[in-house]
Amino acid sequence: MLHLLPRHIQPMKPQESKSTPHIIYSCYAQKSFAGEHFIPSHTLGFMIAGTSEMFIDGETHRFGPGEFRFMRRNKLASFSKSPPPGGIYQAISITIDQRSLRSLSDELDLQATKRYCGESILRLPQHILLQSYFDSLKPYINDPVELSAVLTNLKVREGVMILLQLCPELKDLLFDFSEPGKIDLEAFVNANYRFNVGLDRFAYLTGRSLATFKRDFEKIFQESPSRWLLQKRLEDAHFLLSVRKRRVGEVFAEVGFKDLSHFSQAFKKAYGVAPSQVG
Repeated sequence: MLHLLPRHIQPMKPQESKSTPHIIYSCYAQKSFAGEHFIPSHTLGFMIAGTSEMFIDGETHRFGPGEFRFMRRNKLASFSKSPPPGGIYQAISITIDQRSLRSLSDELDLQATKRYCGESILRLPQHILLQSYFDSLKPYINDPVELSAVLTNLKVREGVMILLQLCPELKDLLFDFSEPGKIDLEAFVNANYRFNVGLDRFAYLTGRSLATFKRDFEKIFQESPSRWLLQKRLEDAHFLLSVRKRRVGEVFAEVGFKDLSHFSQAFKKAYGVAPSQVG
């Protein structure tokens, strides 16, 4: 994978996701399942070559060359990226930070007027404005000259204005600065336990502090979050290996483990045999 950013901009840490805009170029020569499972910022993207599959809110979305997409913030997702035959996967993404949106809201009096009830990921229309916008970004990919913070911010703002021109309904999403409210913890965890994110993310997305999340979790499941998640993921892995006859290399990431080594150790401790011996 080649992951290029303007030189002065470093990859975002989770706590910085709402204040740092990004222009990101992704390039893969082989199929990759790597990716951020938590989407902290709204993202506008363009597929140059290859295909991308994203699983979000219980649905799989597939994007191919020449397609534009928009993803909303504060979502859990998993995805794979596949290069075309004999080629490389290429895509450009713009992360739309909350600071830029707040600035636009103040300057242009842009406010959310109702709750956004649309999809979490949108396939945007083919339009000259979007094509020209992403064409204007391509020269920066391999340009040795640093892209200034001022120019980066301007390009992010331009992207937002194009989105509002083509999809006016996104105003109620882009300019809604509220944080996730308290939701049904049991339903959320049962639907999302395979996502490999920290407990702090689960707590945030269910509208709780970490301490409250842990306390509520133990009341519902009669077990600590860490133990319950580990056991649940191992049970799923055992089913996929023994019943579905899946390969170990596919299963460990699918059920929420970061690496094969950790998965193999935990699986053997729980079941007494290595995952490769199940079948």
